[in-house]
Amino acid sequence: MNRALRRISLASLIMFVALLINVNYLQGFQSNSLASEPSNSRAFAQKYQYQRGSITTADGVTIAASKPVSGVYKYQRHYTDGPVYAPVTGYDSIFGSTGIEAAEDKLLSGTDPTLTVRNLIDLLTGKQQEGASVQLTINSKAQQAAWNALRAMGKQGAVVAMNPQTGAILAMASYPSYNPNVYTTFNGTQLGNADKALRENQSQPLLNRAINATYHPGSTFKIVTSATAFGTGRYNPNSSVYAPNQLSLPQTTQKLINDSGEACGNGSGHVPLIDAFAQSCNTVFGAIGEHLGSAALKAQAEKFGFNDSHLTIPLPVSPSAFPLINEADFTAYSAIGQFDDQVTPLQEAMLSAAIGDGGKLMKPYLVQTVKASDLTTVQQATPTVLSQAVSPSIAGQVKSMMAQVVQSPIGTAHGIPGILSMSVAAKTGTAQSTINFGLDDAVFTAFSPVANPNIAVGVVIKGGGYGAAAAGPIAVQVIKAYQAYLGRT
Repeated sequence: MNRALRRISLASLIMFVALLINVNYLQGFQSNSLASEPSNSRAFAQKYQYQRGSITTADGVTIAASKPVSGVYKYQRHYTDGPVYAPVTGYDSIFGSTGIEAAEDKLLSGTDPTLTVRNLIDLLTGKQQEGASVQLTINSKAQQAAWNALRAMGKQGAVVAMNPQTGAILAMASYPSYNPNVYTTFNGTQLGNADKALRENQSQPLLNRAINATYHPGSTFKIVTSATAFGTGRYNPNSSVYAPNQLSLPQTTQKLINDSGEACGNGSGHVPLIDAFAQSCNTVFGAIGEHLGSAALKAQAEKFGFNDSHLTIPLPVSPSAFPLINEADFTAYSAIGQFDDQVTPLQEAMLSAAIGDGGKLMKPYLVQTVKASDLTTVQQATPTVLSQAVSPSIAGQVKSMMAQVVQSPIGTAHGIPGILSMSVAAKTGTAQSTINFGLDDAVFTAFSPVANPNIAVGVVIKGGGYGAAAAGPIAVQVIKAYQAYLGRT
């Protein structure tokens, strides 16, 4: 063999070995990532040859399913009551997916490793492969009530309801919403136009305001301030507290006042803390917050779930924020839910859930059960404790004050239609917002029944005004709907 031939043979051998190594690397290490590439035409075509698993509510209502169609693709996704459940389901499209469709994609599509054996059995028996079905924690009655109330209000906002004892999310509605069925078309141009129109809509219908928009909590944050105060051992609901009509703040000429400049209590300058809470006196809680300090408030807020950037339900949740503040005057404002305080509606529900469940905050979750096509259970949710927000005794003290917000004639929630016929503990909030050109955001958090709650609700209405007037009635409707459902089962 001459030298030139040897060189050609050696080069060919090297290329063959390199090709063999590359093929084995792709098969062994990159097969999953390549299969999930949007540009993978084989994976794309195969995706719509099999029936994707359904998504159902806890009470058995199917809200997403794949229906047979004629043409190149065998199945197309369909969403029942699309706008009602869009913040939960999201959508599955040829360009990608969101919501539960994205979070549980491998199970719904049948490609999850836990389904491999079942898929192989289906192949051997000639049965068509199917994805697993996902049953959510959502209750259809509570969800529909939340959506109806938000739509009737007509302002941007969201509602979250959860079971305080388990963390199961019972309702998660956002308004305005969108119809996810516009994303199920196989026409790329049509899909692109629909997506562009929704993304350019100034009302942001694609935004899940329940978990991914944040607002000032307003006076609902007084739950945290009260819990912090009780934790020092120097306060209880009957403590006489300083209640000026105007609170002078250090390092500024500005004064903190109560709503509309009203007097707290009878104007004597001191009131029981429980009355200040029921009436929602800013000057009282601003002074308490200034005395407690920002570090103490921040530590307590974080036990309720603030500043948690890792929370998923399994959808990623935007963190509610309570930053550390060095200035005493700003600390007073943050103690009443203003300045840089920010909450999601989910966080509002978590505040009430923790107090209602004796200080124990359960981790919120949306997925209850996942079942394979043969109805065997693949996954089952197990409620887990997120934190011990406060001790049972402190939770009891805050609970007694939240109950007075409803029951006391001076309570800010006392006049909400229908609330006195129910067993509800609550806190209203009216949060100032410069974004809304002077229109306050309405905030409300509550749990029911008071003694042994099965539902906690958080509501935020952007530009809604008073919490008791705009957000409170929505929470009442959701509570009524859910408890009526429980009464029939």
